[in-house]
Formats: sequence, structure tokens, C-alpha cells
Amino acid sequence: MMVNGLILFIQVGLLALLVLLAVRVISLVRSEPIAVGRQEIWPATRDTVATDLPSNNSEWPVASRRPTPEAAPDRAELITRLHILAGLQERDCRVKGLALATAPDAVKAYATAWLYGAGCALSDKGSRHSEALAGIVAQTINRKTGMRQPEAMQAISTLTDSAVYLACFRAGLEGAEFWRYNHFVPPTSSLYDAITANAFI
Repeated sequence: MMVNGLILFIQVGLLALLVLLAVRVISLVRSEPIAVGRQEIWPATRDTVATDLPSNNSEWPVASRRPTPEAAPDRAELITRLHILAGLQERDCRVKGLALATAPDAVKAYATAWLYGAGCALSDKGSRHSEALAGIVAQTINRKTGMRQPEAMQAISTLTDSAVYLACFRAGLEGAEFWRYNHFVPPTSSLYDAITANAFI
């Protein structure tokens, strides 16, 4: 009997502590605002009178509410994205019967044009069509297909000489842009489709 009374006493005590905790949490939430910090006036509201806005001179920092545009990828992130995309497309080609490592040089050049288009889509506007991007693409193609870097650079520099190169470039541009937001390349913009639709293999 005494043990049952002790258990009941402990349960009532724990329940009382739980109720006290709930009351304290609710009172703290009601008394303390969620975002404490200094009110900033954005350029769109600069003509608003400062007395119209609530003033809060707390020293706690507040996260900026201004929407930030997507930052351009840095070199390492661009290389990573290109390697992922090139690996996915190389696997897709291999599954469909096209081994890029043993393909003729012309097919490797088409793959270079496709990957250069993808690189342009994944990089910011300031670094598109730059020597640095061409070098990154040439290194990636060298690792994925075995094509020498000078040959890849030659294919990139003569991109406008061939309608097939331009079609592959365009497919890479569209495929990477779609992949960037949806994490897959549509079949109509894939490397395999770009090569088989624009060149006789």
C-alpha cells in the first residue's frame, strides 16, 4: 500500500512539473518576440516616415529579409556540377550502347560541345565563353572520354564552324539548365540524343 502511495505521489509531482513547464514556455513565448533586432528601412520604403515604423533598438542581429539572387557557382562548385552532369550523361550513353571512351574523335568532339553548353548554363553570365570555362570543360572531357585537352579546346574554339557542334552545344545548354532546377536531363536534351539526332554513328 505504501509503495502504491509513493508511486502516485511521484506521478502527481511529475504532472505538476510538466504543467509548470508548459505555463513557463507559453509565458515566455508571449512576452518575447520571435525576431528581435533593429528595424531596417529598405530602399522601397525610404519615403515612409520613420515614426510610422516600429522602432526596436535591440542589439541582437536580425536576418535580412531582402531576397537574394542565386549566387553564381564558384570554380570548385562548377567543376563538381560538370563532373556530376558529365558522369550522368556518360552513364546514359553507355546504357544505350554508346561508349564515349571508345567512340571516334568526332563523337568526343560532339560531347565536348554538349558539355561546353552545359558549362555555360551552369556558370554565371560573366564567365560564360571564357578561357577558364573552356579549360574546365576540356579537363572534364579528358577524364570522361579520354580526349586530349588540346583537341577539346580546338573543338570548343571551332564551335561555330559546324551545325552539329552548335546543335550539341544548344542541347547541352538546355539540358543543364533543366537539370539545374529539376535534377534530371530531359531525353530530348541529353547527350545521347544530341549525338544520335545530329550525327550519323
